[in-house]
This record gives sequence, C-alpha cells and structure tokens, in this order.
Amino acid sequence: MEKIRTVIIDDEAPARDIIRHYLKDLDYIDVITECGDGFSGLKTISLMKPDLVFLDIQMPRLTGIEMLEVVTEKPEVIFTTAYDQFAIRAFELNAVDYLLKPFPKRRFLDAVKKAADKIQSGAGNTEPASQILAKKPDQSPPVNRIVVRKGNAINLIPVENVKYVEAQDDYVMIYHTEGKALKQQTMKFYEDNLSKTDFVRVHRSYIVRVSEIKRIEPYGKDNHVAILKSGDKLPVSRTGFGHLKEELNF
Repeated sequence: MEKIRTVIIDDEAPARDIIRHYLKDLDYIDVITECGDGFSGLKTISLMKPDLVFLDIQMPRLTGIEMLEVVTEKPEVIFTTAYDQFAIRAFELNAVDYLLKPFPKRRFLDAVKKAADKIQSGAGNTEPASQILAKKPDQSPPVNRIVVRKGNAINLIPVENVKYVEAQDDYVMIYHTEGKALKQQTMKFYEDNLSKTDFVRVHRSYIVRVSEIKRIEPYGKDNHVAILKSGDKLPVSRTGFGHLKEELNF
C-alpha cells in the first residue's frame, strides 16, 4: 500500500500530539508535517499537496472552515473539533468524517480507515468547497467576515464593510468599502447566512445591505431599481420589492 501523505492542522499542540500518537502504528500513514494555524495550513496544502488532512475548525486568524473555503487543492479531510454546532451530518457528505473532541482511538481509527479506502479507490473529493459550505445548518449564526483569495494573498472582509453581493455564474462578486472581490460561492449561501435584518435579496442576482439603499424608483411596468449611496443602481424584482416593503415598512 502506498503511503498516505498526511498533514495535521490544529492550533493546540496536545491535540496534534494525540493524533500523531493514534497514527504511530499505521505504517501506511506518513505525517509529513503539522501546522498550528489556518494560514500556515493553507500554505502547506498548496505547496505539499497532501492526500489527507486532519483539520480543526476553531483556530485563531483563519478558521478551518474559512481555510476550506479558499483552498484550491482537494485533499480528503477529517474534521477534529471540540465544537458541535457545525453541520456534522452535512459535512460528512463531503468530508471523510467529523470527530468531536475528545474522540476515542477506535472512533479515530475507523475514520482513518474510511479515508484510506476512499483514497486508495481513487474516489476522491470532487465537490467544490462552496457546495460543502452551503450545507451549513439553519441554526448557524450569520457570518461575520468573508474570506477571499487573490493570487497567494488571503483577504478577510468584515461583513459590516459589504455593500452588496452580485451573482456571476458559479461565483459571486462581493462589493465592499475597499473595492470588490470574486468568490466561488452561491447566492443561496449568502441569502441564508448574512444577517436577515441587514441584508435583503432584491433580485435573483443581487443581495444588498438595506442601509446602503438611498431610494427606490419605478423601472418599467412591474419592476423597480434601487439607487445606492454609492450611486450604483441595482434591479429590484417584484419579489425583491415585496421583501423591501416588509423590511422598510412602507
């Protein structure tokens, strides 16, 4: 059996030590390195292209989920986390497994076997990260920042800086106070995960921050247009106009 090149990404050294200890008797696993934060994990995956990643979620600077959003490679992922408020079942549709700390060795080894079988069979990850993240649970809190990748740079855009979101095929364009950024994600993700009190979907192609709207004008027979403080004009569908009426009470 060809060795499975493996990376451990967790900000807590004891957690990384436990994973290494559990793996030490598996001669088909080769732990090539470990990382203590999401930024170094992202760089390591890009450079070393491992087959398997053990990934914590709650880490400083860049969380495991945010890292997964912008990683271009698709290693198999086993989440290892102390937090259960994420979509355990949904992530299992794409991730090999989701281990809730503290996990017993038997449960851990079962997850590793699943990963090994998947890698050996060649049935690797093909689903885009954007679709994985669209499966977050309804009870998840609204996102508070958006992670975008531009070349080798990672930018964190606070949600309070977002003016509106525009659909562009399989991507969205995020318009914010510092400019704009393209991200591979769905409009549904932002409709579901942006604050319902701050943002409204006014059109199938636009979600806008309510406070950015300066005025709404008729446009054609049944449609309207939203004039933003920036001067940008966004189409408003009949459904979107209904949403605005509910939000603005007019």
